[in-house]
Amino acid sequence: MSALVQITGFFTDEKSCAEAIEALHQAGLPRPRVYSPVPSEKIMEALHTPKSPIRLWVLGGGITGATSGFALTIGLSVLWPHYVGGKPLVSLPPFVIIAFELMILFGALSGFIGFLLHGRFPASRESPGFLPRFNEDQFGIVIDCLPEQASRAEAAMRSAGAGEVVRVEL
Repeated sequence: MSALVQITGFFTDEKSCAEAIEALHQAGLPRPRVYSPVPSEKIMEALHTPKSPIRLWVLGGGITGATSGFALTIGLSVLWPHYVGGKPLVSLPPFVIIAFELMILFGALSGFIGFLLHGRFPASRESPGFLPRFNEDQFGIVIDCLPEQASRAEAAMRSAGAGEVVRVEL
């Protein structure tokens, strides 16, 4: 007897697909793989995906850029003083422009670097359980579970409105 069973559910709309994901989660089954022909906020919420770490890369880059912008402009004004006509040598309003530009530059570059590191590109193999129907008009949920959990997974998908449920022994 096989160690795992693959259950695939086919759904025609995102609402029933999201409901099936929630039902599988509440039944204590492993996290499913979900395939969708369109991006779906409902499905992402149902999967309980963690927030992307890339936003922290952008924040760090932005803070570094703004800090380095102020350090560069203030440092240059103090180290190489110039004639300012009686005005303060270090005046923040013109320095804010340089700090803002470096904040945008460093934030964008660090976000790109974070994207490359966390993106896990390229996918070296096709995702198991993917069917071309999922790119056209069907939403699909694929879950690998133990044989004793398979009936719960099938029941959860059918109760959420799956048009078809296929069971494959792995």
